[in-house]
Amino acid sequence: MGTLGTLLVAWGAVTVVLICALIYRSTLETREEDQLFLDSAQQITASEQRVIVSRIEWLSRPIMALWVLSGGLLAAVAGMWLYQGYQSF
Repeated sequence: MGTLGTLLVAWGAVTVVLICALIYRSTLETREEDQLFLDSAQQITASEQRVIVSRIEWLSRPIMALWVLSGGLLAAVAGMWLYQGYQSF
């Protein structure tokens, strides 16, 4: 497997991890409530919502990093493909 194949495998692996993180974030977002009307007896629900929101906020940086890494690897794959095409021309 050459450099292009290695880059394609790396891009595929990063993209799969990105998709899994996006799916996980979307499942968390479906459990998040926009508004809660709670009395003092429902503090468990409020703490659950705080945990969900903190997980969603924590996921934002790794997801952004995975987007950048996936885009960079895709650009590298395209560059290598064009370079190899230019060399064989």
